[in-house]
Amino acid sequence: MTDNITPISWMQSPSKDVGFIRLTDSDNVGIALRDLDSAESIDGITLVNDVPRGHKLALQPMVKGEKVIKYAQIIGYASEDIAAGDHIHTHNIEFRATEHNYEYCIDNAEPPKATQPASFMGYKRADGQTGTRNYIAILASVNCSATAVQHIAAAFTPEMLSAYPNIDGVVGFSHSTGCGLADSGDGFENLQRVLWGYAQHANVAGVLLVGLGCEVNQISALVEQYQMQRGQLLRTMNIQSVGGHQKTVAAGVARIKEMLEQANDVKRTPCPASALKLALQCGGSDAWSGITANPALGYAADLLVAQGGTAVLAETPEVYGAEHLLTRRATDEDTGKKLIDRILWWEDYVARNGGSMDNNPSPGNKLGGLTTILEKSLGAVAKGGTTRLNGVFRYAEKIDRNGFVFMDSPGYDPASITGEVAGGCNLVAFTTGRGSTYGCKPSPSIKIATNTEMYKRMDDDMDINAGKIVSDGASIAEVGQEIFDLLINVASGEMSLSEKHGLGDHEFVPWQVGATM
Repeated sequence: MTDNITPISWMQSPSKDVGFIRLTDSDNVGIALRDLDSAESIDGITLVNDVPRGHKLALQPMVKGEKVIKYAQIIGYASEDIAAGDHIHTHNIEFRATEHNYEYCIDNAEPPKATQPASFMGYKRADGQTGTRNYIAILASVNCSATAVQHIAAAFTPEMLSAYPNIDGVVGFSHSTGCGLADSGDGFENLQRVLWGYAQHANVAGVLLVGLGCEVNQISALVEQYQMQRGQLLRTMNIQSVGGHQKTVAAGVARIKEMLEQANDVKRTPCPASALKLALQCGGSDAWSGITANPALGYAADLLVAQGGTAVLAETPEVYGAEHLLTRRATDEDTGKKLIDRILWWEDYVARNGGSMDNNPSPGNKLGGLTTILEKSLGAVAKGGTTRLNGVFRYAEKIDRNGFVFMDSPGYDPASITGEVAGGCNLVAFTTGRGSTYGCKPSPSIKIATNTEMYKRMDDDMDINAGKIVSDGASIAEVGQEIFDLLINVASGEMSLSEKHGLGDHEFVPWQVGATM
């Protein structure tokens, strides 16, 4: 089945009294709107066993091997005979690797243009980029300089920075690699692209690169490879050359102090929404992710694309099983095939490491009602809206085209978003059903709850409640517009909840690929 995911009509006015919902006429499962009790009868179906809220129940009998359908797509196969009213989950669904005859460029019409241009108050950079924040970044080339980086950053307290109101902070980006790896290949190239991407990011005014001196990931090679120009706002140093840890921290603090005045001189000015690059993410997903928050974020992504902006879907393992929907939207066949090449790479990569693509969903995802990666992926791709797929990028590769695009990355959220930010994303929108408290620097992150119950429990961390699509009858369009409006406000300087809590200093996680030697 290759039907695209279309707007779900029941969302206009769902009622908890009906007990469950059926997303499309093709589906043979429903989703419980509340905890359903064994022997309860709803709409002519008698429950065989208890079905927790958000989990699936069979709407008709299925024989062993029969396809289980949700979103009008295959999410697995019955591993045993299933009766109508049965709870459907890991105990009676099996995963099978996807087999698709891919179609290309079928659903790739030009996106509608916005009738009213949107703008935000941003930072215009000399290189033509536009920032939503104004940070000074300290980047470690290797784990051996990680502590020095953090000690330098710690010297710049809020009290010290209060004299520089246009600077959002001095943040240290340290990591656990940079040596003990090959000096070529995927892992090395990933790390170099990440460091270069952060060093030239639109949300960063000044950069200090700190190394040890003998590591594989040499700063001098990075500077040469990417033709980085050292100057007042781009400084480099090695611990071994400076003379040890304490001298390096003192020298680093001095060099950052020399940047402060110039970095503070930049002011926010009106900028078009076309300058926004939005990272689309979901984490701690549940059964409601693909029904409420992800489609609503997809609606907001469409609004941004209509403005000429960029929306970046990622997490390749979490589009597995739904990639055929994206190839149909590819702007050309080459773009669609680039996505399939990454899917095939991941199948081989996981197999080499003794895993399965179905190792994702996580235990928390399964508690929330998601059973297979196919089901999770079909909900996840809804974040990408409905416009055509304009590009497919390698991890942390610079995103050089507008519209809806895809970046290859792991499903592990910090590593995935690190790649998107390195590629140029100056905003992050993160949907969550179980309740992720993720934050991001230098790009602000908003959190979108998939269900009202979790939103109320974690309202200190959730910026928007998309759960009201189910609980209160709000429409996808209404919540999508709310997300878009908040993104514009946050881009203009309004702090997201994760920023207010000071999150984002420790979520810098370059994707490590290959042997540690």
